[in-house]
Amino acid sequence: MSVNHAWKVSCELFGHNSPLSIASRDLKTALQIRLLQSYSPEQVYLIEDNELEGEPLYSLCLRKPMGERLYAEHLPMRIAEEVFTHKELEQFKKINIANINNRGTAWK
Repeated sequence: MSVNHAWKVSCELFGHNSPLSIASRDLKTALQIRLLQSYSPEQVYLIEDNELEGEPLYSLCLRKPMGERLYAEHLPMRIAEEVFTHKELEQFKKINIANINNRGTAWK
């Protein structure tokens, strides 16, 4: 989450194509991939985020909060589809209905 913030700040300060912004983005993506590979679906899972406009995104949802956070930011679907097989993505999307709150989403 801190890496995501650092990436956004570096984009604002130096632009999206600066070496620092690119390195921060790539580190964020690598950590998200590792999180999914190591802890999905028992502790983290993917859901499609349909609330944002623009590039299609997944939200990485945590089954138990870390501090006050219930998600580990967004992962572009195109990146997930490049890195993971279809079978892996389906496994990462497994949601336990008990974790869905009364608002109808699993991560808010």
